[in-house]
Amino acid sequence: MTRPLAVFDVDGTLVDSRASIHAACGAAARRLGLPEPSYDRVRQIVGLELTKALHVLEPQLTQAELADYVAGFRQWFLDQYEAGHEEPLFDGAVDHLRRLKRDGWRLAIATGQNRRGVARNLARDGWADLFLSSHCAEDGPGKPDPAMLIAAMRACDACPATTVMIGDTAHDHAMAANAGVPAYGVGWGFHTAEEQLAAGARLVATTFSDLDAALDAFASGAAGPARVESLAASA
Repeated sequence: MTRPLAVFDVDGTLVDSRASIHAACGAAARRLGLPEPSYDRVRQIVGLELTKALHVLEPQLTQAELADYVAGFRQWFLDQYEAGHEEPLFDGAVDHLRRLKRDGWRLAIATGQNRRGVARNLARDGWADLFLSSHCAEDGPGKPDPAMLIAAMRACDACPATTVMIGDTAHDHAMAANAGVPAYGVGWGFHTAEEQLAAGARLVATTFSDLDAALDAFASGAAGPARVESLAASA
């Protein structure tokens, strides 16, 4: 197999933004006098383009109210960043990325964040040197449309047979399916292993070591069947 391409989601896959995204949704809801949404409701919409995600969360809002909801969500994050807050990386994420890069993998990002969020993450120490390209919902149709993943393959001179999508939500895996790309899930983010497998993930890794092994198998040409049992189920 030629040099493979690993396309990574960000929130819930590399960056632990679970508490922050829930808090931002709650702050935006309070601003409109809405009940604060539960974490279980919020986690379902993570990965979608923001306006679409918040519309799914609160479908009764008018367009003007939805715009206010989006503005409140963004303002919460801006306030946090101005105060010096940064979402933590999941333990092992950077070592995993560096190992893949060292082994000859091409790396890219496909995220529901906007371009400002992508730039903020690429400013993390060493990140800009890891990824060949980055793609976000602001560039065009968001997940589960395949546009971001297709753009990543084009930018990295890859094809579906040499590409794998790594994410933590059904939206990631639906995007991969729409692009004809295999999808590998991770079990530490927003969606459960069962939700990810139902959306087409070939496996759901429970640790970065599990993900390393799965990607090594993919790189050697042993990507496995169309779907296998979650690694979480056998842990």
